[in-house]
Amino acid sequence: MRRLPPLRALEAFVRTVRLGSARAAAEELALSPSALSRRIANLEEFTGRKLFSRAGQVMKLTDEGRAFYDRVAPHLEALALAVEAQSESLQLLRLRLGVMPLFGTQRLFPRLPELRALHPRLHLDIDTGPHLEDRVGDTLDAAIALTTRPDPSFHALQLDQNTVLAICAKPLATKLGPRPSLADLEQQTFLIHTDMELSFEAWKNALGLQTLQPAAVDHYDSGQMILEAAAQGLGIAIMHDDHMIRNADARVIGLFDGEKIASPYSYWFLCKPLDLEARPLRIFHDWIETAGL
Repeated sequence: MRRLPPLRALEAFVRTVRLGSARAAAEELALSPSALSRRIANLEEFTGRKLFSRAGQVMKLTDEGRAFYDRVAPHLEALALAVEAQSESLQLLRLRLGVMPLFGTQRLFPRLPELRALHPRLHLDIDTGPHLEDRVGDTLDAAIALTTRPDPSFHALQLDQNTVLAICAKPLATKLGPRPSLADLEQQTFLIHTDMELSFEAWKNALGLQTLQPAAVDHYDSGQMILEAAAQGLGIAIMHDDHMIRNADARVIGLFDGEKIASPYSYWFLCKPLDLEARPLRIFHDWIETAGL
């Protein structure tokens, strides 16, 4: 059997890379910074590679270190999975995940059987309540939130880049025509998501409608409800085009020839950086990073 590398040194190395900070890794492993440095030095001696460059207390991953991590990390994950699969005493892995309802129904839930097949021990507690970002690290382990730019204290993974368009019921679209005038639009009610106020401004600016003052603006806290309200002829909804496409509702159609405008908002996966070492969170993070939801 080939000689194995020191596993504690491997753990110190991987955590330092994943957390992006030697100090954070030392705290996570309950080690002093010097003890962590010694473990990584032992791994460098074993591999014959300089994994980090050092300047005072700062450790920076080298190109050799990045290549080593990219080769080793998947095998460590496979080893953990193999041990997990053979350990009858292990309990269920549970993740408290916050998610916006429309993302959950349209994009997440249809793919969860794949995740269950890969990780049958992982179970999700789903929370669709408000203020997801504020609750990450407290009542939530992680969240999939719609936001412009996440707080820098989060580990943030951008899941998409959205565009917005105006949609309404087909009878209303026929009445207004493909490119309604400002005067016609000002007689209409617009339907806006409470978490997407900036999308309306982006849409108006892109189409040269900065002065638009609708008859009314109705706010909804549910994307699915906005889609239904538009389909029922209650107004013109400013929606992400992805939501409309996935909803596949023949009752609605896009105005302005379906012209799409860059949205200020994207879906982001958010968690606290130190929490990434918790196995349920790491499994879900790595899956959603590659799942292409």
